[in-house]
Amino acid sequence: MVLGASNLSRGLPRLVAAARARSGLAIDCFVAAGHGRSYGATSRVGWRRLPSILACGLWRALDRLPPSAAGPLALVCDVGNDLLYGFPADEVAAWVATAVRRLESRGARVTITRLPVASVDRVGPVRFRALKTVYVPGCRLRLDELKAAASRLDDCLAAIANAHGAALVDQPGAWYGVDAIHVRRRRLDHLWDRVCTAWGLPERERLERATVADWMRIGLRGAEVRAIAGSLRLTPQPAVQLADGSRVWLY
Repeated sequence: MVLGASNLSRGLPRLVAAARARSGLAIDCFVAAGHGRSYGATSRVGWRRLPSILACGLWRALDRLPPSAAGPLALVCDVGNDLLYGFPADEVAAWVATAVRRLESRGARVTITRLPVASVDRVGPVRFRALKTVYVPGCRLRLDELKAAASRLDDCLAAIANAHGAALVDQPGAWYGVDAIHVRRRRLDHLWDRVCTAWGLPERERLERATVADWMRIGLRGAEVRAIAGSLRLTPQPAVQLADGSRVWLY
């Protein structure tokens, strides 16, 4: 069960490959992700709209699952888009806490990635204006307000993890590129390796990389419900079934 936004969407084939390799099993992966995805509000990037993570169909799908002898694994990542949309840190933290409680109620072992505070702290005024123009032209936050909100939200994530016994994964600022919010592609395998370790999956000597075929099959599939230019699009789930029997649901 993995929740996130653009980093998760960009790196999902790599995460699936890492989890399959380190568990040694076919997996069922339930995903709520997407560029610009919000935990608590409908989000839009270009012509595409997605429901919030809390309101998407993932939770109904999880409720239909039979009980599992082994507790499922869960990841909560890419927390921070909502700050750029103008939501205060405490409200975003409340949304994340709700997601964690839902995962916990389903017996999941939860891991949370922290915000890239070190990366955000290095952003200067000129770069901030450019990034807002490209990614979130409607953002009204000043740079100092964003940095303070990111620090506050990161503290909240640590408190949520402590309250629920979840693992925390740090993300070094060096992993992030010029835009300060997207992990460099060559570092995504390292991020997922840390997540798999936090999940308690057996260690491997080398990082597992997704095949080109897996990239094509997973990376090009759409979410269960999305709107494109105002037109509702539905994708039957699971969206992907791999050769070893692994399946990926996208919401």
